[in-house]
Amino acid sequence: MCRILAYLGEEIPLENLLLKPENSLINQSRAPKLHPLMQLAGWGFGVWSDSFESPERPLIYRRHSPAFFDDNAQTMIPSLRAHTAVAHVRAATYRAETVLADENCHPFFFQGQPWIMVHNGSVPEIRLLQRDLVRHCQPEFLKQIKGTTDSEFFFCLLLSLLNGNYSTDNFQWALEEALKLIILSLKRQNVEKPVKLKLALASAHDLVAVNYGCGFAGQTELQGDWRELRKEPVGSPKFLLSTILEPLYLLQGRNFHHYEHSYDMHCGEDVDVDTVILASEPLTANTDDWLEVPFLNLVRITTGDNCMTREIRQLNL
Repeated sequence: MCRILAYLGEEIPLENLLLKPENSLINQSRAPKLHPLMQLAGWGFGVWSDSFESPERPLIYRRHSPAFFDDNAQTMIPSLRAHTAVAHVRAATYRAETVLADENCHPFFFQGQPWIMVHNGSVPEIRLLQRDLVRHCQPEFLKQIKGTTDSEFFFCLLLSLLNGNYSTDNFQWALEEALKLIILSLKRQNVEKPVKLKLALASAHDLVAVNYGCGFAGQTELQGDWRELRKEPVGSPKFLLSTILEPLYLLQGRNFHHYEHSYDMHCGEDVDVDTVILASEPLTANTDDWLEVPFLNLVRITTGDNCMTREIRQLNL
């Protein structure tokens, strides 16, 4: 299962996010707390910084080798700063069809729009579904697809549905519409497999976290305690259901730069929030400070005018 880390806040050294913490994303790729059975297939990150020549454009780095084997990490990351960052460790099933290539690593970015995306999950039988879904994709994004993943194709579909309107209302509609189209195609192709879509999308000053999907029969009203379901045999239907229902985690506060070797920050209801971290699992000893992004929810955080706003939506599916 893939790992996601996203950051939005004051400009900081990128190594404070990706290298220095004991449980940094790179160290997570060695031993994730909640998912010890990860199968590594690459990693990558995208960042924005006011120090860049073009601060509105992301710097994107992707490699298909495990993060802890990438020599560039130790030399490149300490030279970078970021106020917005998204990083990802890719996990993939080891089989002949799996393509290990930089082009299949996250984050994904298409020219002509401001967003990057990382994805934890899967859209099953994507080659079959593309027969139906490609008609909903805009040529300007289709022609930029370089890899073979379901994640990149889903990003193409989502951007096409957004059609340049990045309001929260339109994000909600496009996300709902994308899953409806996928479920319709699954039924048309007689595929009974679940869809898992845990997403982080970022632009220069925005972060959107999305947690949704569907069950084996295309149903979105899923029931169960994901922690209890996780105790079932790996690969069983109940275990797979646990991975769909599992939340993403959000930490918000300020003075993150005071805690150089951890993901701690000053948290509390009376704190004037200027920093947000999104992760696949809580990254601090005090997990009580982390907010859950539950199944069928969208969260958008925006910075601007010396303030940070947060909007939470429940998806209507």
